[in-house]
Amino acid sequence: MKLTVLGAGAWGSALAIAFSARHSVTLWARQPEIRRVLRENRENARFLPGHRFPETLRVAEDFTSALADAELLLIATPLAGLRPTLCLLRDAGLVRPLIWACKGLEAETAKLPHQIVAEELGAQALCGALSGPSFAEEVARGLPAAVTLAANDTPFAQRMALALHSPLLRIYANDDLPGVEVGGAVKNVMAIATGVSDGLGLGLNARAALITRGLAEMARFGVALGGQPQTFMGLAGMGDLILTCTGDLSRNRRVGLGLAAGKTLAQILLDLGHVAEGVSTTRAVAGLASRMAIEMPITQAVCAILYDDEPAASAVDKLLRREPKSEAR
Repeated sequence: MKLTVLGAGAWGSALAIAFSARHSVTLWARQPEIRRVLRENRENARFLPGHRFPETLRVAEDFTSALADAELLLIATPLAGLRPTLCLLRDAGLVRPLIWACKGLEAETAKLPHQIVAEELGAQALCGALSGPSFAEEVARGLPAAVTLAANDTPFAQRMALALHSPLLRIYANDDLPGVEVGGAVKNVMAIATGVSDGLGLGLNARAALITRGLAEMARFGVALGGQPQTFMGLAGMGDLILTCTGDLSRNRRVGLGLAAGKTLAQILLDLGHVAEGVSTTRAVAGLASRMAIEMPITQAVCAILYDDEPAASAVDKLLRREPKSEAR
């Protein structure tokens, strides 16, 4: 299959490397200078150093040539880049079947990726989301991983999952598009919370409690947005949540650790050098949950730390002092 990856950050580069083993892959970056450097160096030294591009991986010279023969598009930009990329596709008349690996809610609108796609390309667009527990570094190294490909069109999800599946990157088809997207978004919020807890030295018991109650928040929010409860027990829910909350490669967990250490958000993001989607997603999720009267105390606590100058220790203390309730709530 001829596959074009739009977005040459760490995740886009890792997926391009992984899929090159079985497919004809083209990688595109928005900035011409970045495309030139990638072509010359055959490595994404900024976002994925140490991982050479396969000889078969082509770096596009421009947008039109990147899409010329593509049978499938994979958008791997940060979520903020999803809508601009869709607009480029629409305006150029180069719309193809597409999937995205973006995770989060749009900061300005609190919309999920599939809603953005419908707005820009129409509800009839053949599309889906790739999500699940996967760090770019490990995928690029060829270590085993399993993810979910979800679409409202079940046959499309099944065809694409089968086409992209490999022994080292196992892909499972799913028909719960909003549920898979919510899992990918909210797990980043919970990773910030877990990083705060670990940074404050609250222990492994507290970490387990946060992950478990975070899963409950994720499922409550996701079901309210049309997701299926069982989705949150799978790869795009519990699987991605566990990885992001406990893995040292997690950017969002590192944000939480920095907040617990008293660093400013600006300094934390500067040190990261990468996008941490949970930062903008937290405010979008908290605002939407409030408007929909969905109880999400962990999300609200993270939002207070990030945007209301609430000290991390104070936010945790307020969570611990909440009145006990039935675990089912």
